[in-house]
Amino acid sequence: MAAAGSEPRRDEPSLRPSWQFGDVYGLDPELLSMVPKPVCAVLLLFPVTEKYESYRQEEESKINSQGQKISSEVYFMKQTISNACGTIGLIHAVANNQDKLEFESTSALKKFLNESRSMAPEERASYLEKDESIRVTHECSAQEGQTEAPSIDEKVDLHFIAIVNVSGCLYELDGRKPFPIVHGNTTEDTFLQDAAEVCKKFMARDPEELRFTVVALSKV
Repeated sequence: MAAAGSEPRRDEPSLRPSWQFGDVYGLDPELLSMVPKPVCAVLLLFPVTEKYESYRQEEESKINSQGQKISSEVYFMKQTISNACGTIGLIHAVANNQDKLEFESTSALKKFLNESRSMAPEERASYLEKDESIRVTHECSAQEGQTEAPSIDEKVDLHFIAIVNVSGCLYELDGRKPFPIVHGNTTEDTFLQDAAEVCKKFMARDPEELRFTVVALSKV
């Protein structure tokens, strides 16, 4: 899970500045039109409530019984480190857009992605636990934020997920879940609108909650 301090930096140090994270101020068409294009990933920060947990269990049971088709091109990893979902969300966003993004020559994230490419989701999680360079980058980024990053044992009720387009399919990637969630077809042109519809479903499940933040990885 996450606190505001674990939100990805706007100028993520592993990436060259042609792509940056920026806030999405609303999900209606007029506000979405203000987001720089193209957008290759969306991160959603949301509250983990009883309603959400109940839905998550129902969703998992339904998929286990009905199945879903997931592309082998999707990079997915589990989250085993407490309060690191901002980092996991960042990895999911970047890993599934490596054909578009440019990395700094010293990028610890690029090194991690190269070395974990052929691993299973659980193996990637274990590898991240041992990768001090990624952890240090995450902690430094959190310390530069406006809020103090939570300790590893602190209970936090906010969580990040990533939404990406892989081979024309819209995926929700959440390291707390056993597998990616398929949300139908998408295109590069409609991706932001399609991702916004997924975000709206999270908000509709908890209409009394206000603790939602949407961030887009855009070309600037």
